[in-house]
Amino acid sequence: MSDRTELGFLLDRLLREVTRREQPIFERHGLQMWDYVVLAVLGRGPARTQAGLAAATGRDKTRLIRNLDLLERSGLIRRTPDPADRRNHTVSLTPEGERTLLACREEIRAMEDELLAPVGTDQRAAFERTLRTLVTRAAPPPEQR
Repeated sequence: MSDRTELGFLLDRLLREVTRREQPIFERHGLQMWDYVVLAVLGRGPARTQAGLAAATGRDKTRLIRNLDLLERSGLIRRTPDPADRRNHTVSLTPEGERTLLACREEIRAMEDELLAPVGTDQRAAFERTLRTLVTRAAPPPEQR
């Protein structure tokens, strides 16, 4: 019998702690977690379609609409008819959405610095590299599925 703790257990505990620490950050900016996920994906560039955005975020299309409506009413995103196919809408960040995303990212990085403070710089870099490698190998990005 092995004394090694399973990865799923360890990752679950870490994810719960990160989520617990992120929640007040999102609340300060009037966001829920899925709102932030949408902003983060749009921070990489506009989405050509809402269906493409749903795939990129991993959010069900019917639930994504609620997030998009809220974000649009808050002035954080804009939906405009796609000139190539007016049945689709391109979704993009507004300047206020870009500012909100940047502010959240700064606060999240500060939270992560605090969370990872007990880990040395080299260990942290190795941990982050390892996570990126495992995530990349585990599954293709949602937009490529």
